[in-house]
Amino acid sequence: MNSLSILLVEDTLAIARQVTDFLEGHGWQVDLAQTGTQAVALAVENLYHVVLLDLNLPDMDGVDVCARIKESAEINVPVLMLTARDSFEDKATGFGVGADDYVTKPFDLRELALRCQALARRNALNHSKVLELGELRINLSQKAVWRQEQRLALTSISFKILVQLAQAYPNPVSRSVLMHQIWGDAPPDSDALKSHIYSLRNTLDKPFESSILMTITNVGYKLDIPGA
Repeated sequence: MNSLSILLVEDTLAIARQVTDFLEGHGWQVDLAQTGTQAVALAVENLYHVVLLDLNLPDMDGVDVCARIKESAEINVPVLMLTARDSFEDKATGFGVGADDYVTKPFDLRELALRCQALARRNALNHSKVLELGELRINLSQKAVWRQEQRLALTSISFKILVQLAQAYPNPVSRSVLMHQIWGDAPPDSDALKSHIYSLRNTLDKPFESSILMTITNVGYKLDIPGA
């Protein structure tokens, strides 16, 4: 993927200029938003490959901006959070509202560019009809799943959960996001999700030597797939 369209959300002009100059040096297009309100409006009006989101904004918290972009944008644009907040709780909160990656300040601009490319490439894969992650293959149109070339018999909800985890790979998906994606605005209690996770794990992991469905304490669930 040679040319990317990036939305940079950053209110510190010195940092914004530095990041913009570096990314534009790759031949990428960079739009700048200095407030959360402006960022949401641009993300809704335009199609971006990646949003680079600073959390400390003058009008609203970047976590709220991320949530609004994920709810309102026409496509599921990847969001990479840029912040000095580096505690586990801060990261869990960011991932919980749909963030796709997290970089703490100060950061290496070369690494930032690599992460943008990886997010854009993964997002393009997620919009294809077949997701292939190492030994796991998911055909979205056929609603069929194979692990190590063995077809798995999943319930419809187990399939939906697995697709959400595969599309977020390698990042975790929070329980609240999973419940909203599956049941919408009227989710059942959390025990229902636990029951479906148990069913998915029995089919996805139990017949094989290693487990790929992982529970992340106080966060949610993720896939851990060798070779993916």
